[in-house]
Amino acid sequence: MSAAKPISVLILNQISQNGLKRLPAERYQVGKDIASPDAIMVRSADMHKMDIPASVRAIGRAGAGTNNIPVKAMSARGVPVFNAPGANANAVKELVVAGMLLAARNIGGAMKFVGALDAADPDMEKKVEDGKKNFAGYELAGHTLGVIGLGKIGCLVADVAIKLGMNVLGYDPEITVDAAWSLPSQVKRANSVAEVLKNANFVSMHVPLVDATRKMIGADMLAHTKHDAVLLNFSREGVVDEAAVLAALESRKLACYVCDFPSAHVNKHPKVIALPHLGASTREAEENCAVMVADQLRDFMEHGNIQNAVNFPNVAMPRESNFRLAVANSNVPNMLGQISTAMANAGLNIHNMVNKSRGEMAYTLLDVDSQVKQAAIDSIAGIEGVLAVRYLPLEN
Repeated sequence: MSAAKPISVLILNQISQNGLKRLPAERYQVGKDIASPDAIMVRSADMHKMDIPASVRAIGRAGAGTNNIPVKAMSARGVPVFNAPGANANAVKELVVAGMLLAARNIGGAMKFVGALDAADPDMEKKVEDGKKNFAGYELAGHTLGVIGLGKIGCLVADVAIKLGMNVLGYDPEITVDAAWSLPSQVKRANSVAEVLKNANFVSMHVPLVDATRKMIGADMLAHTKHDAVLLNFSREGVVDEAAVLAALESRKLACYVCDFPSAHVNKHPKVIALPHLGASTREAEENCAVMVADQLRDFMEHGNIQNAVNFPNVAMPRESNFRLAVANSNVPNMLGQISTAMANAGLNIHNMVNKSRGEMAYTLLDVDSQVKQAAIDSIAGIEGVLAVRYLPLEN
């Protein structure tokens, strides 16, 4: 990195200007027409068929999910994929509450009924009074909400449901310590998805789409569902088996399916409320996501620090030298030994170092006491298993 060459960032979607302002113009070149970018910022654009330039050192997703990014391929290149977990949590939480109210109070059907009335009809008021009985609903208070997935969003949904007078049953076999601390004490712990479905009037999904969660809610699970329950899916379309959900709606196992993912299967079904991917579509959420991921990209590009990468460990180290190396490598034995040997052979003294691993990926930051020559960088890059090496000297 040097003052003469700005860090270039390719923008694939409309990104909040307040987020882009976090990348100072004197150091960053940001735009939609950059041929060989150092980094990419994206929201919903599908990158799987994109020819991602070899120059790319990081990808930032201004949102939580990264299904639109070829994460595995980027990992093989040693490229971290950042996201913004929790930045859109409040927006999704509020939409979940709206979804429960839409289902419990028959709001959609009631609006269609009123919209079909003729304002010039002298009997309109009578028709309103006669028709409203068809849309009588029930209150949320006293009913049980089951929350599957207790990350940031799930915890917020649980908290607001309790404040609305609901009972809450939660399930997450991999709950983090931070999430456990933020979870309201009134949430009862379930031991399985089936237990949640058996006891909840509303079930809200808040899990990522991975192999373990794909079609998590299928026919077998729906057989446990409480009669006339409402299923809410603001996670990803693939975490439910849509055919099984439609069958459950027909058999009255489910009273309603509320989701953020219209599809050919569920669209226009009378018991489905499908929204057009509105979960994070608020000004506040878009800004929060953009700011968060821009800050993470900048910290990585300038200092090599990693926070909230879906394919790398979190690694951060305060600067103790003007000369820093960042090394991404396969998590195999003796990598640190080989890297240290290469640096010693180059006459470099390691002032400070941190190394962490996550699954098959390992990442090391090394502050050294003197300038690093290209030959030393090439030597480390040539070690079998090293995926990427970056030299990050501080600007004068």
